[in-house]
Amino acid sequence: MNLYRYDGTTEGLFSAIDHILRHETDPHKAALEPQQETLFDEGMFIAADADRADILIRRFAEAYPENARQVMYVILSEKEAMETSLLHYIHMVSLYGGGIEAHLTHPAVHAVHFLARKVSREVHRFKGLLRFAMLDDGSYLARMEPDFNIIQPLSRFFTRRLRTQEWFIYDVKRSLVSHWNRKKLDFGTLESFHSPELADEEPEVQRLWKAFFAHIAIPERKNPDIQRSFMPMKYWKYLVEKES
Repeated sequence: MNLYRYDGTTEGLFSAIDHILRHETDPHKAALEPQQETLFDEGMFIAADADRADILIRRFAEAYPENARQVMYVILSEKEAMETSLLHYIHMVSLYGGGIEAHLTHPAVHAVHFLARKVSREVHRFKGLLRFAMLDDGSYLARMEPDFNIIQPLSRFFTRRLRTQEWFIYDVKRSLVSHWNRKKLDFGTLESFHSPELADEEPEVQRLWKAFFAHIAIPERKNPDIQRSFMPMKYWKYLVEKES
């Protein structure tokens, strides 16, 4: 097994995968790990190459868009030690294309599909669970603490859903912020953007929303177990209707 290392960045990851796919006779006999920077670090280090990484990403996404989405979801999961699985998965997709579904028992294919499915499920949940509060400048702010780093796909969804409004999405856990100004989507840290206070009318809006939620609820059909299965308690913190 030939061991390769990269600098730990997404650009470095795709640069290393591109190098291995172009130079290894059998990429399945290669392993990929982040550089540890110790005296006893083994393996060949592959430097990040923005051009090579961009070519790989673009060609793979054009040829296999659904598989490319799964690869990106795995990266957004922030799960460690997935580099070799991604390498082998991308190689297998390049060999089998849509026929990759016939290889779901392969460790790399199974690992990528399983993790991508978890990330995709959380993105889908937050499309319905995100709550926006009006700020005093007329824009809106939604806070969240997802398990995975999903602010990019979620924000792109809301550029279509709330296209005519200015809003911020704040990942509290990672201190990441997205900002849509009705024309352009930007990403940064909390310090990158001005953060206005809540609008004066927002508490009343939230009170009315709680009243509406309570009014439409049917007591006889209340099922806490089913509710928790669709809306786990870890997501309740920023739900207006779940606040005490």
